[in-house]
Amino acid sequence: MAGAVLVLIGGYLEFRGDSSAADQGPSQPLAAASPAPSKASGSPAATAGTPTAVPPKTSKSPAKPKATSTRKSAASGSPIRVSVPRLGVSARILPILVRKGALIPPSNPRLVGWWSAGARPGAAVGSAIITGHTVHTGGGAFDDLDQLKAGDAVKVTTGKGSIAYTVVGVKVYRKKTLAKEAARLFDQTVPGRLVLVTCEDWDGTAYLSNAVVIAQPVA
Repeated sequence: MAGAVLVLIGGYLEFRGDSSAADQGPSQPLAAASPAPSKASGSPAATAGTPTAVPPKTSKSPAKPKATSTRKSAASGSPIRVSVPRLGVSARILPILVRKGALIPPSNPRLVGWWSAGARPGAAVGSAIITGHTVHTGGGAFDDLDQLKAGDAVKVTTGKGSIAYTVVGVKVYRKKTLAKEAARLFDQTVPGRLVLVTCEDWDGTAYLSNAVVIAQPVA
C-alpha cells in the first residue's frame, strides 16, 4: 500500500498510487469520502477537476491502533441498513470498494454505501464510513444529513443485530478544508465510531462542500 491514496476529483473518490491494492481489505486508507452526484437522479455527472483531498501516503507497516480500552460490539459486522429517526431515513446499505480507481456510492440515491475495506460498525477500532448521494431536487437518503444535531440517534443494523449510535459532531466542510481534515475524520486507528458523509452546497453545477457526521456507539 505504499504511496496509495484516495483523492477527490469532481465529486468522485479516485484511487491514486499502487493500483494493485485498490481492492484489498482493511489496511486500505480512506481520504475524503465525497459521493458523486447521481446521474439517475438528474444531478450532473462528475467531471475532472483539481484534486481537493490528498491524505498522507501510507507505509507498508500498518500503524498500531490508538484505542486500547474500547470493546467490540456483539453486533459488529457488515452493515445492511442505517436508520436516522430525526430525518425519517431508513436506507439499505451496500458494501462498496475501490473499483477501477474510484469509490462511488450506489447509483440509486435511496441506497448508501459502506466502505468495506475500512472498519465495520461495532468494531473496537476505526471509523466505519457510510456514504451516499445527495440529490439537490430531493430523494437522496442523505439529503438532509447536515440537519442532524449532537445527541440525535443513528442505528446501524448488521446480520448479528443492531448498534445504537449518538451523534457527537456535525459539520459542513468546504472541499479544500476537508482535504486537510481527511486523515482525522476518516482515521482507522481511533476508538470505534460511525462516520456518515454526503455532498452539500449545490451551486447549480456542482457540490461545493461535504457534510460529515460523526457518531459514537451508545455504551
